Amino acid sequence: MNANAEMPMEGTPLIAPSTTDHPLYETIVEACRTVHDPEVPVNIYDLGLIYTIDINDESHVEVKMSLTAPGCPVAGEMPGWVADAISPIAGVNTVNVELVWEPQWGMDMMSDEARLELGFM
Repeated sequence: MNANAEMPMEGTPLIAPSTTDHPLYETIVEACRTVHDPEVPVNIYDLGLIYTIDINDESHVEVKMSLTAPGCPVAGEMPGWVADAISPIAGVNTVNVELVWEPQWGMDMMSDEARLELGFM
């Protein structure tokens, strides 16, 4: 038996980590919290729709987000709403918001606050 077969393999995470140590990170999170899915009374950040906030050294912000369902009626508009919320932040140079479908969003991605608000707790 191959000795390496017993050791678990580490793969690429399904969701890339955010740049949480960047000085703009918390302000960007708060801006994301101002965007709401019109069908759900909870902001998209607490719903778990914002997967990754990546901020580089030139303060270019890359956001990867999903939707609760691919057929969401505002699918074409919501990335623009997120970009519009982040763009005015002092220190942000550019913003790109990409809609991704992998991994698929699930209720387990919601914050405790969102679960409470929606009556799941």
